[in-house]
Formats: sequence, C-alpha cells, structure tokens
Amino acid sequence: MDIVQSIANYDKSHTSILTIGTFDGVHIGHRRILDQLINNGKDSGHRSTVLTFFPHPRMVLQQDSGIKLLNTLEEKIAILEETGLECLVIHPFSKEFSRLTAEEFVRDHLVEQLNAKKIIIGYDHRFGRNRNADINDLNAFGEMLEFEVVEIPAQEINEVSVSSTKIRAALAEGDIETANAYLGYAYMLSGTIQKGKGLGRQLTFPTANLHIHEHYKLIPKNGAYVVYANIEGTLKYGMMNIGFNPTVKGKNRTIEIHFFELDQDLYGLPLRIHVLHRLRDEEKFDSLEALQQQLDKDKTKAQAYISGL
Repeated sequence: MDIVQSIANYDKSHTSILTIGTFDGVHIGHRRILDQLINNGKDSGHRSTVLTFFPHPRMVLQQDSGIKLLNTLEEKIAILEETGLECLVIHPFSKEFSRLTAEEFVRDHLVEQLNAKKIIIGYDHRFGRNRNADINDLNAFGEMLEFEVVEIPAQEINEVSVSSTKIRAALAEGDIETANAYLGYAYMLSGTIQKGKGLGRQLTFPTANLHIHEHYKLIPKNGAYVVYANIEGTLKYGMMNIGFNPTVKGKNRTIEIHFFELDQDLYGLPLRIHVLHRLRDEEKFDSLEALQQQLDKDKTKAQAYISGL
C-alpha cells in the first residue's frame, strides 16, 4: 500500500477508484465499503484509493469536542495495509480546507489531482463547505466531470448496524466483547514501555507500563483485562490494569500489563496491546496482601479464558 501525505503529492498519472472518510476504527461497516472499493479496483484497472484526513475534522472545527478516537494514525495505517488497498492519501485537515465549496473539492482535488474515475460513497455522505452537499450533488458533478458514482445503499450499511460512535460507547462501558465484534478485531493500544514505581515486582506481578503518546486515543473503562501482544514475533498473553491504583493511592491513570511466561526487559520498546476480555472493575483493597490474592484470582481467570481461545 502506498501512503501519500497530502492530495497534492498524489501521482495523478494513476487513475483512481476512490472512497472518502475518516474511517475511525476501520470497523466491519467500513469493511463493506473497502471490500467493494478494492474489488472494483481490481476489475477496472483503476487504483483503489482511500482519502482520509488528519487531524480528525471534529478536532479542527470543534476544538472543545473532546472527541477520542478508536485508532491512532499509525494504527489506522496498519489496519488498512492488511485489506489489500493500493493507496492511502492522508490529507491535513484545516479550517481553510473545510471552506472549500463542494464543487472546488470535487473538481480540483478529487478529479484534477486524484484523477478519480469512480467514487464509491455511502448514501448519507456529506461534503463541502458546511457539509451542504450530498450524494445527489456528487452524481451531478459526476455527469459534469465524467466520473462514475457508486452509492452504498442504506440497507447494506444499516444491515451491519455498526458505527464508530457505538464502539466508543461500548469501550467507555468496558464492553470489550461488543466493541471487538463491531471492529472485527481486538481493540488495540499502542505506545512505549516506561518505568513505573516497581509495585508489581513486590506483588510477584511485574508489569510493563504503557505510555500512549497520542492524547486523542480512546482508553477503555478502568479495570482489569485479558490482553496479548506480538513481542519479537511471538504472541505473549497477559493481563492489563487500567486505572489509578487506588490501593496505593495512585494519582495518575496508568496502563500496566503483566505478561505470563515472559522474562524480558521491555523498557523503551514500542508495543501494541490487543484487548480481548474484561475481567473486573478496578477496586481498592485494604492491603497489598488482599491485592495479591485478587491478582492471583485474575491470573487464573485470564489463563482459563486464554485456554478457551
């Protein structure tokens, strides 16, 4: 998959079959559109291309929205790379860009620069200044500028009955199974391993502290989870705690992972954690001994879950 930063850098000697969107989560609803895009690209000889935007438009236009995203940009790229997509164009979204009229956007960017010969779009897609253009306008532009429009009908998208908003809500409630079912993969958290306070070693549960650099990444509800990571080519399972460590009066929210059967220094390593199952809420215990006992129970439950995979 070719990754192109900015529409202006696209090699327009390639004709494209195009779809447009933020694709946050790249969930099973998005896959319907992507599958059609990629298959059409193979049949037509046009380059299957996704145009997406970063930062997310709501971050630019509604700076107080506090929106949290399902994917970091790097995660989205990694997921899209596995689909068979030929080209991903990541355009920097700005207030100036948002002021383009629908005609300017389609004529100057989609047709002139991205050389779009076919555009596949959802029935409810809106675009242009103030998002005032819709599929009917796109069809009119297609006739005028000589490109084909393929509409994903409402029943096909609604049949999947999934949205990024529903997934965010499920994660906020700690409902990881629902979130993962909608995503079509295990929710991921990507970051760098940093040194913590060393409490885990006192409890015979040494932990890797995951620091996520992107402030906009959605973190699931506090609690204990079953997770895995690919560490140097090997899948390693473990359990993760998200929260404030109330037993020791922690003040900052942390993400701590204890891997089973792993004796390795992970400090400084980039790591991608895949979240499989929620074990329990975060709790405050009367003593470190009581916490140790609970962690032993968590490990037993986690290993039973893993053995059933």
